[in-house]
Amino acid sequence: MVDEKKIEDFYYVLKEFEGGTHITQRSIARKLGFSLGKVNYVLKALVEKGIVKMERFRRSDNKLYYRYILTPAGVREKLRITKEFIKRKSEEFERIRREIEEAKRMMEKG
Repeated sequence: MVDEKKIEDFYYVLKEFEGGTHITQRSIARKLGFSLGKVNYVLKALVEKGIVKMERFRRSDNKLYYRYILTPAGVREKLRITKEFIKRKSEEFERIRREIEEAKRMMEKG
């Protein structure tokens, strides 16, 4: 089982695959506010788990350019990660809602 923070990082990075556009580690890092090293770490983990596949661009002059492809197993895992993310955020929302209600009651007591 992946820890909660990794679930969140995986979710945000995998979400970047939805557009179907050309994405780079640098563009993901910029958009998510992650360091380039963190994006690289997350993508490597996703590749090792078989969720994402890396392919070199065949017609690129720069052989360092890769594209990232969600694998069929990755589609299933993305769904599982999304469910975990929703569950975690819903629990967090409920906890914060309770804290706000408690703070309001304390304010009313004066």
